[in-house]
Amino acid sequence: MDELDGNPSESQSPAADPEDPQKCPPVVTDIGALNCSSLNVESFIEQSIAIIMEDVVKKATDVTEKVCEWRSPEQLKELLDLELTDGGESESKILQHCRDAIRYSIKTTHPRFFNQLYAGMEPYSMVASFITEALKPSLYTYEVAPVFTLIEDAVLRKMMEMIGWEEGGDGIFNAGGSMSNMYAVNLARYHHYPHIKELGLSAAPRLVIFTSRECHYSISKAAALLGVGTKNVYVVPSDNRGKMISSALEEQIKTAKSEGAVPFMVNATAGTTVLGAFDPIEEIADICEKYNLWLHVDACWGGAALMSQKHKHLLKGIHRANSVAWNPHKMLMACLQCSAFLVRDKTHLLQRCHSAQASYLFQQDKFYDVSYDTGDKSVQCSRKPDAFKFWLMWKALGTRELEQRVDRALAMARYLAQEVEKREGFRLLMDPEYANVCFWYIPPSLRNLSDGPEFWKKLHTVAPVIKERMMKKGSMMVGYQPHGDKANFFRMIIISPQVSKQDMDFVLDEIHNLGKDL
Repeated sequence: MDELDGNPSESQSPAADPEDPQKCPPVVTDIGALNCSSLNVESFIEQSIAIIMEDVVKKATDVTEKVCEWRSPEQLKELLDLELTDGGESESKILQHCRDAIRYSIKTTHPRFFNQLYAGMEPYSMVASFITEALKPSLYTYEVAPVFTLIEDAVLRKMMEMIGWEEGGDGIFNAGGSMSNMYAVNLARYHHYPHIKELGLSAAPRLVIFTSRECHYSISKAAALLGVGTKNVYVVPSDNRGKMISSALEEQIKTAKSEGAVPFMVNATAGTTVLGAFDPIEEIADICEKYNLWLHVDACWGGAALMSQKHKHLLKGIHRANSVAWNPHKMLMACLQCSAFLVRDKTHLLQRCHSAQASYLFQQDKFYDVSYDTGDKSVQCSRKPDAFKFWLMWKALGTRELEQRVDRALAMARYLAQEVEKREGFRLLMDPEYANVCFWYIPPSLRNLSDGPEFWKKLHTVAPVIKERMMKKGSMMVGYQPHGDKANFFRMIIISPQVSKQDMDFVLDEIHNLGKDL
């Protein structure tokens, strides 16, 4: 019988038994055979979701469970089967790899994870993440991501409204706040010297950026990456609360100009990483207007205060900024990553700066409105629809509940600061302005020493030991760092609405218990 006949021959494989993967024969294709067990995706996904529900959604958010199962890199290499082999593994082994990955990962959704500028489980945003990962869209043209293109546009418009740009602007979601700050440097430079895009740095004068001592390190990285140079990032002094001193900014601008350099941009920070300080945006905006400088506000951390009627005064003047970086994955708890770069300009500056006009993507004779093809204003090609993670959460909660989330986090930070001030052996670095609570723990052995060099030298060694002990115990995670001339201190970041006053009390009790013998 002809091989192409519809009737099976005796030599052909028997029919597959879908109930028994062992009896399932290879699927024959024109390029060989695929093992049909690899096509049994529904069962695998269902089992995987069950593991996620039990080990992540339930256990990882349970205050009675550990924040982490700490292992050293060498120990973890032994526990995890990391080697990649020529042959595939069984479904049971793959599911075990999933369990192991979860078990030995840090539970950042745990109520006692206070280590970073993100925390807590956000169910709506998490489901949005599942959906986008399952659909695998890329946000460069409307034709391949119609829903998510419109959602990104809607979210950006609403964020601009919160900033106070009544006439709108432009923007894009991208891969993190560092990338947003890089966009700002590149766009500010293009705004002043558009010919650099084609002619390169040889056509540019010596350009200078101004930023505070407390700014995020991504500003220096952006200067290095874009050829501005780290030595052309002029660091403006901050006051004792971490805020840029505006009079010092103006002096530095005058100094740069006297050196023959060309100032082009000021970066103001709204919510510094360590102290949670807010630069005086209104005063800085006055100076930028006076000297015709691009004002960028890094509000990656502090932008969430714009949601709060009670706390939005912290960003007074932000509507005067030329660009803003804002990360909903921080205080607002959207799943990582969810980072917006917003621009007040409405002349397509973002597109003109980054456009490469790839003809295979951005054809101008398409059958729909090509203004919705947003990919040419991005430095990326493939880009995830991160705005959906914020949009679905915002739709579910509404602006009022997002506002309450911010207000509650800052109220909890205030409670912790008050408790620190009450307790023997604890010393507050400063009253918190935002959700960063910075303090020292002083063990009994140091409490009778005067505040001299010997005291601070010994105190400097305390926080690292307590951090090691808490990690190995798995009871909680709190960060520490030195800062300027200050000895190591703890930095508590309070975000999640799951966190209670009892958790705040537990943190202070646990730090004392872990460090009282030092």
